[in-house]
Amino acid sequence: MIRRPPRSTLDRSSAASDVYKRQLLELVLKNFSQKNTIDFARTLVKGTLENRKQIDRKLRRNLDRWKLNRLSVLVRNILRLATFEMCYLKESSHQIIINEAIELCKDFVDDNSHGLINSVLRGVKDVDISTTIFGKKLEMPVYCSPTAVQRLFHYEGERAVAKAADKFGTMFGVSSLGTVSVEEVSKISSSPKMFQFYFHKDRGLNSNMLQRAKEQNFDVLALTVDTITGGNRERDLRTGFTIPPNMNIYSILDFLIKPQWTFNYLTHKKFELPHLQEYVSEGTNVFTSIGSYFSTMLDQSMNWDDAEKLCSEWNGHFALKGIMSVEDAKKAVDIGCSGIMVSNHGGRQLDGSRAPFDQLAEIVDAVGDKIDVICEGGIQRGTHVLKALSLGAKACSGGRLYLYA
Repeated sequence: MIRRPPRSTLDRSSAASDVYKRQLLELVLKNFSQKNTIDFARTLVKGTLENRKQIDRKLRRNLDRWKLNRLSVLVRNILRLATFEMCYLKESSHQIIINEAIELCKDFVDDNSHGLINSVLRGVKDVDISTTIFGKKLEMPVYCSPTAVQRLFHYEGERAVAKAADKFGTMFGVSSLGTVSVEEVSKISSSPKMFQFYFHKDRGLNSNMLQRAKEQNFDVLALTVDTITGGNRERDLRTGFTIPPNMNIYSILDFLIKPQWTFNYLTHKKFELPHLQEYVSEGTNVFTSIGSYFSTMLDQSMNWDDAEKLCSEWNGHFALKGIMSVEDAKKAVDIGCSGIMVSNHGGRQLDGSRAPFDQLAEIVDAVGDKIDVICEGGIQRGTHVLKALSLGAKACSGGRLYLYA
């Protein structure tokens, strides 16, 4: 039976495409010799003139030769899709991908250390899956990460997620780029709440958001530290995605093929970003991309002193969201953090970054006895949570896991 590699964020966006392709290569590497895998990698990126049928025939031929009779239909289709996408990359990119694939094949070590081994005869009539993070008890070791512009996914947005978190006794995060205010969320939910904080150039805006979260008795302030500048989100550039949605030929086509979403968007309350609108125009009454917002509105000089000062001003449970190195985890302890979220921002910020799960063990070993360590991102099923907890994480969190539910 084919064993998947530790789950990274399987983001199909262009900005994370290299991560996605490496995961596929890791998967096939577990089943072939190094030489055959290198040949397979070359096959994946060969030629721009081959059409889809030719690609599929070549792939099927290789799969048959390597006797992949146990490879699932789903994985076959994913491999074909990846092949098709890679064949339409710019010519100059082909050799780079081939070289990366070959290096991966040389360096990758089959990792079975994260496979699950069950114990028996332990009695499981009464199972308690609750956990305590940031001084608050959660009924499950999973909570809803703060995500931006949730009303893009459903017209209820944060209102619906807050109600769900309250129902299941877990924590809910509200973003600085949320489409429902902290005041309204506090009225909806009595469960633990986190406010995700972007550090803006406008210190008045920073103070206003901090004070509003305090007044609404939010339990945790989480400073996002991995978006000091926007990632090269190629999908957003290609589609022209803005906040609020802009009307161009691509968005109009999307609206037409999703009539229910369009109807709800047009017939419900106007789209706005209530935490920003009194201070900045970006994301409120002008069209801007996420990348532009990060690059123009956030303070790119933010440093550890700023984080420590913010922690002191908050004077409560404080976390850094976006920690990926042991060194930074130790610094988080030094400035007084209650916890950290080990996160790569969904694989959309730094192309080629490691998955949070891959960094978890060494970070827990370094600071797990001092602060709460959260594994954020890449969580798609219960066994992923179980593996993260077994490595020492106090809880797991994610955005896609509920936005796409």
